[in-house]
Amino acid sequence: MDDDAGSGRRRRGPSRVLRIVLVGILTLAFAGVLLVTVRWPAVSAVTCPECYGMQPLTSDIYVERDLPPAERERVVRVLTAARQRISAFYGPATTAPRILVCTTTNCYRRIGGGGEAGVAVLNRALMLAPRGVTEVIASHELSHVELRQRLRGAGVPQWFNEGLAVVVSNDPRYLRPEGAGDRCRVEPAGPLPETLDAWLKAGAADDRVYARAACAVDRWARARGGRAAITDLIERLAAGETFTHATR
Repeated sequence: MDDDAGSGRRRRGPSRVLRIVLVGILTLAFAGVLLVTVRWPAVSAVTCPECYGMQPLTSDIYVERDLPPAERERVVRVLTAARQRISAFYGPATTAPRILVCTTTNCYRRIGGGGEAGVAVLNRALMLAPRGVTEVIASHELSHVELRQRLRGAGVPQWFNEGLAVVVSNDPRYLRPEGAGDRCRVEPAGPLPETLDAWLKAGAADDRVYARAACAVDRWARARGGRAAITDLIERLAAGETFTHATR
């Protein structure tokens, strides 16, 4: 009788070992969340914008809670125009990234931004700094997101990624106006950075690297029929061709 009763009591509650295991799992999970929040706030911010003082403006656009109505309207206008530019170049968009828009420096720093005007977070989201709330910058970052999605895991050199984003955004800092014949502002002399780390170093030293990359992409495309050559290249890369072979 006593043994059966004791066994019943043990079956009714978790064992001491199980409780220790559960506590350990919860502790590790909490530590993981804390590590992401501290070391990679941008990842945490795009996952939970509300946790960083932002609120939804639309289903996928987040802004600061106290943003005035006129500024909210401006944000919508800018992003609508940027998305139209993406569709005009690539065709119907295949992505709908979450977009965090900051109109103050404090907001952008809080969500993990640095000195850039904007940044794409894989093919999931993008963040815009105060000086990045423009059609040019927004479409530049959206181009990164759209390209990554369309490549379906294939890779391109970083200079091509950045140069294409300049072409798509039609950035007047780095390209002459359309219809001007050769649009290059800086000749793409010498090798261009192929990795992200090399690109960041080159861009920090001289932002004319954007003009060089844009020139290389624009000349390559124009020699092969324009925008259609780019979209065809992306399809070939997504199908498994190497960048070197596909761009010959």
